[in-house]
Amino acid sequence: MKQVGGGSRSPRHPSGTPTSRGEGRSSGGPSARSVALQVLTAVEQEGAYSNLLLNGALQKSGLTGPDAGLATELVYGTIQRLNTIDYYLEPFVTKGMAKLAPWVRNLLRLSFYQLHYLDRIPPHAAVNEAVNLAKKKGHQGISGMVNGVLRSVLRKKEELRLPEDLNPVQRIALEHSHPEWMVALWIRQYGEEAAEAICRANNKPPSVSVRVNRVRMSRDGMLRLMEEQGLQASASQISPDGIVVHSGGNMALTPWYRDGLISVQDESSMLVAEALDPQPGMTVLDCCAAPGGKTCHIGEIMEGRGQVLANDIHPHKAKLIEDHAKRLGLDHIDTLSSDALQLVDRFDAGSFDRILLDAPCSGLGVIRRKPDLKWAKTPGDVAGIAGVQRALLDSVSGLLKPGGLLVYSTCTIEPRENAEMVTSFLSRHPEFELATDEPAGWSGRQPLESAAGRTEVGLQILPQDAHSDGFFIARLRKKIEGN
Repeated sequence: MKQVGGGSRSPRHPSGTPTSRGEGRSSGGPSARSVALQVLTAVEQEGAYSNLLLNGALQKSGLTGPDAGLATELVYGTIQRLNTIDYYLEPFVTKGMAKLAPWVRNLLRLSFYQLHYLDRIPPHAAVNEAVNLAKKKGHQGISGMVNGVLRSVLRKKEELRLPEDLNPVQRIALEHSHPEWMVALWIRQYGEEAAEAICRANNKPPSVSVRVNRVRMSRDGMLRLMEEQGLQASASQISPDGIVVHSGGNMALTPWYRDGLISVQDESSMLVAEALDPQPGMTVLDCCAAPGGKTCHIGEIMEGRGQVLANDIHPHKAKLIEDHAKRLGLDHIDTLSSDALQLVDRFDAGSFDRILLDAPCSGLGVIRRKPDLKWAKTPGDVAGIAGVQRALLDSVSGLLKPGGLLVYSTCTIEPRENAEMVTSFLSRHPEFELATDEPAGWSGRQPLESAAGRTEVGLQILPQDAHSDGFFIARLRKKIEGN
């Protein structure tokens, strides 16, 4: 599931833990709010990804602990609620939000987010910090305007309500802060109730989940280690290799991660390798593999026996896969860097027992992890990427052995990229059929029951189903001649 447009695939949205006074300032250095303002302005002006900018800004600023938490909360929360914040602010800004300098606009946005959405920050702290920032970056007139707008917001805070005469698209778009075109699309595809549930789920912080390396550690053993260290964690209800960590910070910084006992991965994503059903001794191709989470899961399921070939078009991303495999002790994973459409020129037809095509996609299933996606995407993005997906499926399918399995997966909830894509592929390739054997245990997993039957082709998980990423997985078997 390569979300088109780049950026890290699985940034987390940690909820902030502001300082008790709400000041968000490290001694002698930048404040949490100044860092958040810097990131929000760059996101708007440069179209950069918030998670990448935020990580760099936090490292450069030296903010740690509660201050870093507050900066993170302000960036993700403001982006998450962007159109609702602008809707409420517009009447308070005399010349309109659109005519403000970008940094002033974003200063008002992040300040409104604190006043309207964060009960634990004293209003005077939010206003005073905003005015101080305005004085440092602008002039007396700007700081006066910022002060006036925010104090007016405070005076009328209890009167801020959405109109009652909005149609369903407008209401959901403003109440849950999503673009109207996206809401309208989901209402057509899934119905009004499900569309609203998608938007509501997209605004909740994502779970922190890890995959246990079954080659080195059992899940029960890992849960015991976490409990001994005082972490709150529970077994995933979606994947037999998954653990949901309810408290514990960044799991990629733990000795367990460093020593190859765990990997950070979303629960929905863990289903993909399981769907592929790789067996020890098989030859497996992962066509678009970076950063390697599913590749390594496949290797773990195969118990280190056989060969997994992981391909990615970018050499530096192929190196990431190598690093993960080494960390996990999986020496049967080999990497190459190539356009997946050119794999047919490198390998003979029927070379692989299993093929995973985790296709580039619009990424509409991971909005809760990347809230800026919903503002960056356009209706045309879906149509554009569908052609790439179609070409990839047609190309790599010839590399599968008769009787073998091809799994097609994406991290989007868009039917044109998912069920409709697979249906179209089957109509062009009569040598393939839907695999009728469901992976063992899927039917007994309660969180997946709401997804079962949503489409006749594959498994379509929506963000509200299991508090995990929206995901699509289809299992396609190549027929054996004569059958």
